[in-house]
Amino acid sequence: MTEVTAAPDWSADEMMTVAASRALRDGAVCFVGIGLPSTAANLARRTTAPGLVLVYESGTIGAKPDYLPLSIGDGILADTADSVVSVPEIFNYWLQPGRIDVGFLGAAQLDRYGNINTTVIGGDYANPKVRLPGAGGAPEIAASCREVIVVVRQSKRTFVDRVDFVTSVGFGAGPGDRERYGLRGGGPRTVITDLGVMEPDPVSCELTLTRLHPGVTVEQVREATGWEIAVADDLGTTEPPTPAELTILRELEKTKGGKR
Repeated sequence: MTEVTAAPDWSADEMMTVAASRALRDGAVCFVGIGLPSTAANLARRTTAPGLVLVYESGTIGAKPDYLPLSIGDGILADTADSVVSVPEIFNYWLQPGRIDVGFLGAAQLDRYGNINTTVIGGDYANPKVRLPGAGGAPEIAASCREVIVVVRQSKRTFVDRVDFVTSVGFGAGPGDRERYGLRGGGPRTVITDLGVMEPDPVSCELTLTRLHPGVTVEQVREATGWEIAVADDLGTTEPPTPAELTILRELEKTKGGKR
């Protein structure tokens, strides 16, 4: 008789968001992007990291939004911040000198060395197949934060052997490149997807699969990756979302832009 396994009561996106929220330590200063990073950071502040300090590119420091902002210009960020400063001050005084612990980024393309593309897909820069939103503050975040966490859905379209355009440097072409470029920050330390978690190898700097989400196989990850991904010998499994995490996350998702 074939055993029937019950489907989990969470989605792959919910598992990814919960895993990303758990990666943030309490008391850290986190530079947050809109979208999945913002959702994960706000979930963390309501669960495992109540002392997390959220910094948005618009100049809000210590924002405590009671709903998910639609953009970095959402008024709730300024209304609930400990301080609001100019955008140049955020970059020149807080980010570039290394005062931000964690940068949270997404990606349109990501390669084996954690380089990010959010600029163009296909062709050349002047005549691409697709022109993306662009860099924003991501290059500075990737360069200067003490560590970077990337949150992105995994597919061969996104996880490519080599990005079409380097918007934000991860580890360049391998060991030593960040140092040669004079980049202050530690680079991408964790990549969290809807399938699992990757971390850079300490020697090669190449992203290595270190953890699978529940129900996901190594073969699924390989099929969704555009290079032959390395797998850690001590491959782990992510703890499933708790009922409390799911309840809070789902309530947050209902509040985007202040709508309930």
